[in-house]
Amino acid sequence: MKTKIFLAFLGAVIITSGCVGTVSGTKTGALVYNRDQVQGRYQRSVDQVYQAAVQVVQSDGVMVTEYIPHDTTNTVRSLRGKVNQRNVWIRVAAESPQITDVTVQARTKVGGDVDLAHELEKEIALKLSAE
Repeated sequence: MKTKIFLAFLGAVIITSGCVGTVSGTKTGALVYNRDQVQGRYQRSVDQVYQAAVQVVQSDGVMVTEYIPHDTTNTVRSLRGKVNQRNVWIRVAAESPQITDVTVQARTKVGGDVDLAHELEKEIALKLSAE
């Protein structure tokens, strides 16, 4: 009887698990779907906001990769890093020549970590205000 209950539970976990899209356009595995990203808008250029994002990730963790998504122009940049054993994706895009949008996404192996995403987005804002 315990084996049947365990198998039923395991089946439910497998069925509910899946993939989640990241802000950079890639996919990652997920067991729990919950809020995992925050956005900010700044009156700065894409280059300034992107450099602030790179500095924040490098000071808090390790940057894994940085790239320009294939389906976009040079006004969109993304990076992926690891902060506190969590995967972090940051997308920086120009809404207009003066306004830049930054989206920060943080996920654990199980689900999202909106607190870390919010913390990183605030650190980017502080880095920009110090310039």
